[in-house]
Amino acid sequence: MINSLLQERYYTYNDLLALNDGNQYELHNGKLFLMAGASQFHQEIAGEIFRQLANALFGKPCRAYHPPFDVRLYEDTVYQPDLLVVCDRSKLNGKCCNGAPDFIVEVLSDSTSGIDKTMKFNDYLESGVREYWIVDPKDKTVTAFRLIDKIYEASSYAENDKAPVQVLDGIEIDLSLVFSM
Repeated sequence: MINSLLQERYYTYNDLLALNDGNQYELHNGKLFLMAGASQFHQEIAGEIFRQLANALFGKPCRAYHPPFDVRLYEDTVYQPDLLVVCDRSKLNGKCCNGAPDFIVEVLSDSTSGIDKTMKFNDYLESGVREYWIVDPKDKTVTAFRLIDKIYEASSYAENDKAPVQVLDGIEIDLSLVFSM
């Protein structure tokens, strides 16, 4: 649970960096959100997607990253997606991605499902994340949102599909491997 005293003030990215209480936080419009630890299944799903992405991107200019790696969308809005891909290296400063990555994946969990589907969805859309995947471990599905004319168009994929990463030419994720965990 987030200490209510922490919420009596507005936080920026520099404030977030200065916190040293042993917890991991995300920041939305100046408010802190305590991050819950990920389950083994959550880690295995994110890890398999990362493995496939990193292998497919080997030798290419785009790079895949996983937490803890901050995505600073705005001075007061910072997330740590389950994984992300950045193609414009000028957005990287060694600690974080400043601005919208090209691709973000969030794996749903009971404690973050609502945030991933609403708050983060809206922030990723508004900031210009070109493709956003929501991975549902319970249903073994992926909903892929691709930014077209400032709106997200959705495509859905099931556990045995090969899901194309639309913003990364020729790259697809074999979901049978992702959900075989």
